[in-house]
Amino acid sequence: MSVPVRRADTAPMRRQADVRSCKAGQAIRAAALAAGVAATAAVLAAFALAPAPALAASAEKGRATFVNKGCWQCHGFAGQGGAGVKIAPDPIPLEAMIAFVRNTNGRMPPYAESVLSNEDLADIRAYLESVPKTADYKSIPLLNP
Repeated sequence: MSVPVRRADTAPMRRQADVRSCKAGQAIRAAALAAGVAATAAVLAAFALAPAPALAASAEKGRATFVNKGCWQCHGFAGQGGAGVKIAPDPIPLEAMIAFVRNTNGRMPPYAESVLSNEDLADIRAYLESVPKTADYKSIPLLNP
């Protein structure tokens, strides 16, 4: 009959190794996070400093595209809002509009450039800018007895 040999407790050594690997993992994760933040900041800085693309926009073509692509279904024919937000008569800058339309993750679906080109978006923005502002309610006699 053999007697089992009791081995020395190695748990303290395993715990020390776990602590070291945990600290190393934390350092690696911190370095990766810092690199990711730096890369994101560089991309955002480049985007912010990049000149706006020079696009000749047409309000007439923009209205046609607005209707043909179905934008009116949520934003209304004059961009006044409805199921979607009000986007006229003061639309956001073209660069912001392009970024939003391409990357939205809210109720509005994103549109790839193959579906809605930057030129189309510039035309739509020109149309939205051409929408006249509504009259101030104070200038309407019926609303001011």
